[in-house]
Amino acid sequence: MLIRVVFGEDSYLVRQGVVRVLELEPDIELAAVCVDMPSLNQAIDAEKPDVVLTDIRMPPTNLDEGIQVADRVRQISPGTGVVVLSQFAAPEYALALLEQGAEGRAYLLKDRIGDAVGLAGAIREVARGGSVIDPRVVETLVTGRTRTASPLDELTPRELEALEGMAQGKNNAAIADSLVITERSVEKLIHSIFQKLGLSWQPDVNRRVKAVLLYLAERES
Repeated sequence: MLIRVVFGEDSYLVRQGVVRVLELEPDIELAAVCVDMPSLNQAIDAEKPDVVLTDIRMPPTNLDEGIQVADRVRQISPGTGVVVLSQFAAPEYALALLEQGAEGRAYLLKDRIGDAVGLAGAIREVARGGSVIDPRVVETLVTGRTRTASPLDELTPRELEALEGMAQGKNNAAIADSLVITERSVEKLIHSIFQKLGLSWQPDVNRRVKAVLLYLAERES
């Protein structure tokens, strides 16, 4: 099945590198290549792609255009995947990208652009509703903890099921329905997850997304 992609990137060298990589993928078609957020939004509206591939910063402000585009796509076309390319391993951008749910979202560092398996694989994953987070983003998030054992090892099977629901962007009510338990039970599960992952003192939204980041990174490794 052909995956139609609209791509936004203001750097000529990065743009050409991505184009060359994706031209070799028989199941991926570049429907449009854009250099700023206004033209990218226009192309999204006109082409209705399966996946949007976007730089995190581009004109007109060079701040967080990629996140803005991802938020807009979620509103106008919830089934469209978004892959954000960034040179920043700081987790704040990934947290912003996943704040409304991880389904169909990927956050890759730009030095993976030359890796056809990584880039094309992320496009395919978000096209089918999955998620990909660059492991180095999560490593930055959890700097200081030991890697002798994963914090996810401490979670019970039920807690892992709840965390998987969070990674899919489900709210507590939806998680309760899927697990056939009460919302109060879900709240207890999530509280326990936060404690075991060392996120107990984070703001509610951030620690929920950080838990998802950990889950996704462990699944990728």
